[in-house]
Amino acid sequence: MSHSAEEANATRHYVLLTIAIIIGIVGVYFRFAGDSFMYTSISNVIFIIGILIALKAVFTIMK
Repeated sequence: MSHSAEEANATRHYVLLTIAIIIGIVGVYFRFAGDSFMYTSISNVIFIIGILIALKAVFTIMK
């Protein structure tokens, strides 16, 4: 196996992806916690943080 393939298969990338997915799911479920602007805003921020972490992990794997 080449060095880049070993780096792409590193466990830390997939742990980071799992954490990002959990954060994203929390953001989605928090949206249903209430119907006010505050709940929607907080859930959007949490969801975007999950998306950014997931994108970082994916681009690190592809690199």
